[in-house]
Amino acid sequence: MGKTSLLIVDDEESVIKLFERLARKEKISYASVKNGFEALDFLGKNEVEVLLLDINLPSHSGFQILEFLKSTQNLAEVIVMTGSGSVEQAVKALKMGAFDFMTKPFEDLDRVMRNIHNALEKHRLVRKISELQKPQKVLNHYQDLVGRSAIMQEVYQLIESIKNSSATILIQGESGTGKEMVAKAIHTTSTRVNKPFKVINCAAIPEGLLESELFGHVRGSFTGALYDKVGLFEEANNGTIFLDEIGEVTPAFQVKLLRVLQNGEFKKVGSGDIKHTNVRVISATHQDLKKLIHEGRFREDLYYRLHVIGIHLPPLRERKEDIPILAYHFLNKFNEKLKKNIKEISVEAMQYIQNYSWVGNVRELENVMERCVVLVKGESIQSKDLPEVFLNNRRPSSVSLEFDLASYSYKEAKNIALESFNKTYLQQLLKQSGGNVTLASNRAGMDRSNFKKIIRKYDIDIHEFRRE
Repeated sequence: MGKTSLLIVDDEESVIKLFERLARKEKISYASVKNGFEALDFLGKNEVEVLLLDINLPSHSGFQILEFLKSTQNLAEVIVMTGSGSVEQAVKALKMGAFDFMTKPFEDLDRVMRNIHNALEKHRLVRKISELQKPQKVLNHYQDLVGRSAIMQEVYQLIESIKNSSATILIQGESGTGKEMVAKAIHTTSTRVNKPFKVINCAAIPEGLLESELFGHVRGSFTGALYDKVGLFEEANNGTIFLDEIGEVTPAFQVKLLRVLQNGEFKKVGSGDIKHTNVRVISATHQDLKKLIHEGRFREDLYYRLHVIGIHLPPLRERKEDIPILAYHFLNKFNEKLKKNIKEISVEAMQYIQNYSWVGNVRELENVMERCVVLVKGESIQSKDLPEVFLNNRRPSSVSLEFDLASYSYKEAKNIALESFNKTYLQQLLKQSGGNVTLASNRAGMDRSNFKKIIRKYDIDIHEFRRE
């Protein structure tokens, strides 16, 4: 089966030529047919993303083709074309599931192309939902790391290539990017997996206590040392130690750490005895260590000892395609933890999530998803359920090319995509009518009371449009 981005269905040669010219200019793959029979034949043999469909066609009407597409669960988006006096037909097509309508003659070609591009984007959104709906579909991940972006694939490959090495590793990246999870993945995939994995945050412990925590101490070596203590370097022998926020340690402590890395030797606090350890050291920092070296705050020789192998974790804003996958990963995690059954994140809510800056990276996303799961009482997370800071951002576009979602059934996917269209359609009607519900409902061909019910369903503020 072939794939065509745009199928033009019209019996007017001039219309076909117009859209063929526009498609070539925009580098959109296209095909054209002149009647409903040819359109159905083409759809049966090819995957089509968007149909430009004339309502009044020979052999089969545009309504019949639209009904066929919906009955066969075809994911193609449909933009219907009507004469200037056929608005009622266009509204009927929208109710049947068409993406949009355009009236002939086409006076604004820029608007025409925007409609086509928006329809293509929506099709790709729904297609991604459909592809991920199968239960056996597993999100790209590595150990507990989640993400299918190219940059994360590189991280996975690097971890795989170094898993059996004993070389020190320095993981750099902003706070919340998952540095500890990467360290854990390295340990879990290595030959040291059955040995201890010890974690210490160097920024959270005063220098004196940090030395004791890592190297241990003997009884009486300082006030409060009431008994001998085994340090992490001894506890983790033949295993792995993860030194988080290594950029926070003092120059004096850096000397002692350098000695362990050079020859595996250390002394307990208050003891003159030399102990030996075989520990793989993985360190991490959100700081620029080279800048600290230039400022005289970090030893250059220690840096090169720590940085035999370097891993850079990108901030979440640089791998936006992973955001929906991570959002659903955390949704499932907290559903299980809190015994909830939230099934979906609405399209608009996900677009707010994807457009957010995520200064706190993956950790912040996890916290937001936990908050949503705790507070939401229904089966769907809506944009109103997100923290207020999300809604203060620019309203997201109706569809994003970068948009992606996790697992859905076809029925759920269809409902989500339809929700996005319905809300956009209602907002456009209200904007055109200046917030006048009666006028907007008339234009939609709907009863006023039913129209108001739908507005309330999608949480649309009429007053917002009256102010415009």
